[in-house]
Amino acid sequence: MAKKINVTPLHDRVLVKPAAAEEKTAGGIIIPDTAKEKPQRGVIVAAGKGKTDEPMTVKVGDTVLYGKYAGTEVQIEGQDLLIMRESDLLAIL
Repeated sequence: MAKKINVTPLHDRVLVKPAAAEEKTAGGIIIPDTAKEKPQRGVIVAAGKGKTDEPMTVKVGDTVLYGKYAGTEVQIEGQDLLIMRESDLLAIL
């Protein structure tokens, strides 16, 4: 992460930079662009302050797992990011 994002998500929302899609399988087979799966792992680049009764459990820099169809795709400062609620996150790695 070379640049800091100048966006602060509201309440319990986070901005996630998705990991790159896999280029090869474990056996060495190259995956074509049309067959690549959407990544389910990413890094938190910005986080809101949380709800008044529930503080945030993730912080900037955490690597997280999220659901396949979680979040909304947005483009901020030339980067493709996902914005989602903290409850859409499945695990912190």
